[in-house]
Amino acid sequence: MLTCTWFWMAALCAAQPPAVTAEVVIQNVRIHDGSGGEEFVGDLAIRDGRIVAVGSVTVQGDPRRIDGTGLIAAPGFIDLHTHCDRGITKPPTRLNENYLTQGVTTVVTGNCGFGPWDVQEFLDQVDAEGAGTNVAHLIPHGTVRSRIMGSARRRPTEEELVRMKQLVDRGMQSGAWGISTGLIYTPGSYADTDELIAFSRVVARHGGVYASHIRGEGVGLLDSVSEAIEIGRQANLPVHISHMKASGEPAWGLATGAIRLIQQARQQGMPVTADQYPYVASSTSLAAMVVPEAYRSTDRLNEALADPERAAALRETLTANLRARSDGAALMIASYGPQPEWHGRNLAELAAEQGCSVEDLVLQIQQNGGARMVNFGMQEQEVRQIMQQPFVATASDGESMIPNDTVPHPRSYGCFPRKIGRYAIQWQVVSLTDAIRSSTGLPADIFGFRDRGYLRENLVADIVVFDPETFRDLATFEDPHQYSTGVRYLLVNGQFAIDDGQVTGVLAGRALKHPGMQASEAIQDSE
Repeated sequence: MLTCTWFWMAALCAAQPPAVTAEVVIQNVRIHDGSGGEEFVGDLAIRDGRIVAVGSVTVQGDPRRIDGTGLIAAPGFIDLHTHCDRGITKPPTRLNENYLTQGVTTVVTGNCGFGPWDVQEFLDQVDAEGAGTNVAHLIPHGTVRSRIMGSARRRPTEEELVRMKQLVDRGMQSGAWGISTGLIYTPGSYADTDELIAFSRVVARHGGVYASHIRGEGVGLLDSVSEAIEIGRQANLPVHISHMKASGEPAWGLATGAIRLIQQARQQGMPVTADQYPYVASSTSLAAMVVPEAYRSTDRLNEALADPERAAALRETLTANLRARSDGAALMIASYGPQPEWHGRNLAELAAEQGCSVEDLVLQIQQNGGARMVNFGMQEQEVRQIMQQPFVATASDGESMIPNDTVPHPRSYGCFPRKIGRYAIQWQVVSLTDAIRSSTGLPADIFGFRDRGYLRENLVADIVVFDPETFRDLATFEDPHQYSTGVRYLLVNGQFAIDDGQVTGVLAGRALKHPGMQASEAIQDSE
């Protein structure tokens, strides 16, 4: 009888997980671990900035215990596509509060070919001054090209190509996660496919990715997706297509073909992915939207307007480009320094008010330094179709912001709660598990973040705990400077960035550096 009792006691002890020492335990919370698997109710134990136990947890000592009943715990959200490099090192926006309140713990910078080209200097600055979120950086192709070639609209010489490849190699050795291109912007648009393949081969040696704002998101969408895939195929590296969309009414219906191209490449074994912000409007400069590439600088624009023949051709192109955007009614001014009272208004109504054509208004704005615009160019059906693809991550394309008198795209304040709180929980366009995976495990896998993106033992404690009933975006196109609601707790590297719903002001974020694969050989002139 004694032997039998001992046996059952030993079996019971073996079934219990060993007690762990923890500083914080989140108890009885609905856990989504980032993999896309089914949620389960359990506990999370955190110590020294890492997760030490997940599930049924026995804790010794006297940790802080948080009741997570009814709340959802997930890995901190990873935003693969931001322009936070503009503000993440500046005192007013260093906290990145507009991202923290979305549950974001890591942002990727250097997107669309723009941003700091000196990766080491930028990442050192992030660590020296602190940031609210973690920061991972991409080498911006356009900035690298400008540094070596200025605004030259031509192919690089052999010497210039070598110098640019050396900068790319240096950036990867400094911890960049890949290279980004912005092929609708100058000077990125001046690069041909061979140039991009050459840089991508350097990135591939270090195990990085090629992330691209592709050459066309309108009627040229399919050719542009094909070009990105071909770059990945020839350079042998993963391809990531930024903010996937079919923009402008003439392009509506092309999303299906773009999805098919990516699916075919993936079936052939190529690692091709994309990201998306869940809105029917995009945002960039007025010049990039409607002005021909050759006339985007003020000097070149004025030269063209002084020549009657060139001026007529320019106006004809403007008219065609505006026609695809409801003759200017789809274009809303987000920020324009000379006329802040125009913020939030569309070009068609402003032109009528000013007693001029929309083309004349565009030229006036461009001659006065340009404006940032919001373009209502997508259709809801395709937004939903794209977000339902298992290879599409969630990403804002936003930036570090605090409320001001501009009327920017609301994505900088509301992207993630809109995807999860509205499209998943409220509207059930995608499942909650898929929406969370698209914001956590999938982006971690795309970029190769090995120590975050999942709720697993020994990974970094980047954790969001939110109330599914109140996790919503409040930012609108009319009133975008509104922080999202519903995040109850947010840990960045194990420290509370949000505690019981209150932003703490702690700068716990740090620079995340790519581990690299092996030391790269020096780039030689003969390459």
